[in-house]
Amino acid sequence: MSSAANINSAALPTLERLGVSAPQNVDAAIVAQTWFDIFANHVQTGDINGILNQLVDDAFWRDILALTWDFRTFYGNNRIKQFLGDRLAAAKLSAVQLDATTAALGRPYPDIVWVQTFFTFSTAVGTGSGVLRLVPTSSGEWKAHAIFTTLESLHGCPELTGPLREQESKFGTWPEHRRQERECEGPDQQPIVLIVGGGQSGLELAARLKYLGIKTLIGDLWRKRYSALCLHDTVWYDHMPYLPFPPTWPVFAPAPKVADWLESYAHSLELDVWTSSTVTRASQDPETKKWTEEYKGIIVHSGGYTKAKDYEGKKVVVVGACTSGHDIAKDLHDHGIDVTMFQRSSTYIMSVKHGVTAVLGSLYHEGGPPPDVADLINGSFPNYLQKPLHQRLVADIAEKDSHQSRETLDGLRRVGFRLNTGIDGTGFILLAWSKASGYYFDVGASQLIIDGKIKLKNDSQLARFTQTGLEFTDGSTLDADAVVFATGYGDARDSLRTVLGPEAGARLKPIWGLDSEGEIRGTWRDLGIPRLWCMMGNFALCRFHSKHTALQIKAIEEGLFDEKRYSWRHPWNSQTQISRHGRKDFVM
Repeated sequence: MSSAANINSAALPTLERLGVSAPQNVDAAIVAQTWFDIFANHVQTGDINGILNQLVDDAFWRDILALTWDFRTFYGNNRIKQFLGDRLAAAKLSAVQLDATTAALGRPYPDIVWVQTFFTFSTAVGTGSGVLRLVPTSSGEWKAHAIFTTLESLHGCPELTGPLREQESKFGTWPEHRRQERECEGPDQQPIVLIVGGGQSGLELAARLKYLGIKTLIGDLWRKRYSALCLHDTVWYDHMPYLPFPPTWPVFAPAPKVADWLESYAHSLELDVWTSSTVTRASQDPETKKWTEEYKGIIVHSGGYTKAKDYEGKKVVVVGACTSGHDIAKDLHDHGIDVTMFQRSSTYIMSVKHGVTAVLGSLYHEGGPPPDVADLINGSFPNYLQKPLHQRLVADIAEKDSHQSRETLDGLRRVGFRLNTGIDGTGFILLAWSKASGYYFDVGASQLIIDGKIKLKNDSQLARFTQTGLEFTDGSTLDADAVVFATGYGDARDSLRTVLGPEAGARLKPIWGLDSEGEIRGTWRDLGIPRLWCMMGNFALCRFHSKHTALQIKAIEEGLFDEKRYSWRHPWNSQTQISRHGRKDFVM
């Protein structure tokens, strides 16, 4: 059976699968230390078979940069053996140490028991952190079901924070110094990295780079998002590097407040942002060009939608029934505008009250672990192992949802809104990883649909525009003065191709979606063009992976990269050589 088929059907380490009963009176620290002492010895002596003997047969080893200079997930002992044979000696692991104080017995479900703990290590180029989870076996031994290793820093290139922060006083000279930095004035202020986009992706990466000593310039775009946008992730999940949100911050922050914060973040961390500089992009569905020859109304993509007031007195159709579609439709309704939602396909709807809490609450909550610790734990679950976990979570959410929430789903079905439970019953998680759409965290629009205040059309597919609106494949029509396409952004490479041109654009690897190992295919990692990077994702993903992207750029600048990645041979991919020719990195 192929590796992809195996990992796609990965199962949880249940007590039944392990052939054991729930262990009693477990001292997590002793279990972890006993296992780790043997593991560390095998690592130091390069005894790969010894390491494998400490793993269950269907173990995972996920590595981000530390041993591979890539994002890799190895599933099963055969793949792990090949990986260790290729990379263990070359990576030169040393100083492998357990943090026994972090060892804890976990029981996420009655039929799952594990001991989770953290460890640290060094490699030839830097230091790393690790997370491992041990499970009981029928032999009485505890063995590793999951190991996660990630690069944290580069030797000789520490983050300039804490005791390494700037020591010079700059009395009376700071304003002029800051102006020169911001305007990139002088030979010492020329940027090494250019970032297009000043949202969380650009700013978090810029902050990481600045405090690794890499001069970076950013173009600002975030305030162009529609004013009714509200973050659908919680404040505990969305903290940014170096400067977390204050304890007074709302759980779900509205867009204008977030935009103010991003400006403040850039100002406080002295990031260099040019708000008057833009990179223009034109994207258009081939059919849309034909339709606009006849249609007399307004056509806008959700990316160009800013506020409901622009549509006063008009009939508006919103094409799309996921997050943006719901947000925009609700905004239009709340401002007294006649709005109809056209649903092209079924949608996964999750309540904010129980859904978000179930998905994020175990790690990201009031009084929870610091974000960097929570991120390590979260990152230690390979994406394909998230599949069986989220299948259970979806069932938990349905069970925990209040009577009112269940009434919401029943009400949506009653009015004909098409629902699903996500890919293979996993809720939003695989939808997010595969296409970054297909779901909605309900913050109020669902009840408006049930009540008919947001009208619904989904009994036929869209055929064409008419002079006065839309015509569908069953012959029905819908009048519309304006049509808002909340249909996503298509291939994430399109915007890059517009800037790069067709020749360079043809060399781009896919950016979003999962590869055969369950890793995101292109963002945060090699894109196929030297010194071109892509930052995508929500606040939490950008917080975590901005470090990984910054470390790669810094390693190239410092000559610490050995110019090879241990990469999976995708159809579009080969062992990538990194060129240091040319001055700048470009991030989009």
